[in-house]
Amino acid sequence: MSRIGVVGGGIIGASIAAWLIADGHNVTLFERDPDGQPASAGNAGILALAEIAPLARPGVFAQVPRWLLDPLGPLSLRLRDAPAFAPWLIGFLRAANHAHGEHAAAALAFLMASALADHEELARRTGMVDHFRRTGSLSVFDTKASLASAEAEWVETSRHLGFAFEKLTPAQTRALVPGLAGDFVGAIHSPDGWMVTDPLDILRAVQRRVAGNAPLETAPVATLRPSEGAVAVVAESGRVETFDQVVVAAGVWSRDLVKRLGLKVLLESERGYNTTFPGPPIRIAMPITFADHGFVATPLKDSLRVGGAVELAAIDAPPNFARARGMRTKMRRYFPDLPETGGIEWMGRRPATPDSLPVIGAHPRDPRILFAFGHGFLGLTLAATTARHIAGLIAGRREARLAPFGIERFQ
Repeated sequence: MSRIGVVGGGIIGASIAAWLIADGHNVTLFERDPDGQPASAGNAGILALAEIAPLARPGVFAQVPRWLLDPLGPLSLRLRDAPAFAPWLIGFLRAANHAHGEHAAAALAFLMASALADHEELARRTGMVDHFRRTGSLSVFDTKASLASAEAEWVETSRHLGFAFEKLTPAQTRALVPGLAGDFVGAIHSPDGWMVTDPLDILRAVQRRVAGNAPLETAPVATLRPSEGAVAVVAESGRVETFDQVVVAAGVWSRDLVKRLGLKVLLESERGYNTTFPGPPIRIAMPITFADHGFVATPLKDSLRVGGAVELAAIDAPPNFARARGMRTKMRRYFPDLPETGGIEWMGRRPATPDSLPVIGAHPRDPRILFAFGHGFLGLTLAATTARHIAGLIAGRREARLAPFGIERFQ
């Protein structure tokens, strides 16, 4: 078996490390902040198996001006960071066409088709029990146009994956969710939605599996140095460790390692915010997405989480927790009993590509170096599937349907 270094200990990197350990490999995990709470710790806890429509699509442009005019809306761009984001934004514009939408949906459907089974296998490999539940999902719409657009996307999702859905009137929606208030035109309900009990619990369970079977290096990684006999991981301290193969799964920080390898990638931070209420103060049976506002309310194990939205900002920009407060204010339109205080605010950095497809595959000139990053909103959902595919590549198995996720598309 191989000696493998995995750079990045979030849900993607930790899942890959755990999967490889179960396959019998000798793994070393590099994670500069093992006790931190990365993007995978603060997500909504949803296995978003139906989310195959890319963010970059023609219909989104009609909404962008309205979103940007709202400083606390579902999309925000910090003006001082706009020049740095220009290449990514140009890539986003180029991807926003019907042809790419169909290409991306088919590619993501390929990953989603096995995602639930892969999570079950990862749970078996890490000893997780009762961390997943089938709750169904609900999306609420304020306008007829957004409801019609979502219905069309669900038709495509059903065609690719077979998920059932139904369009509900406001009265039917309120019957399904007692206590739901506010004005809206309708909703879409799917009985096929799955959740985890708490995303931080999932992350820690996978990390514990790795920690019990692999060395952990907390020194920040500066670069990778491939040579004829091995791939060296060079820490910022100057320490060098060599491996047969190395996996780069360091979220948005992966772009620095990629560039030092002489490759290009468009990868930026889509920052998200949430508020978690212990208790919880409001009880709902399933995730509820408020589509026109870009946030979701989810019932975790013993809390309620309200979060989402996209903030395009530099990695080190200070958090703007007014965005979390804005989502709570909008949530009270639909659930007036949501308290104004008592919640725990959080901000995380989702690593995102402009075409909504993660990078999963090998270095085009050195198959000993593999990439697994850029999952955006889908890190938790696709963690186990990404781990299985990376393990397959390490074992020498080639999967032609991974081609859309290759880093070659950025070269």
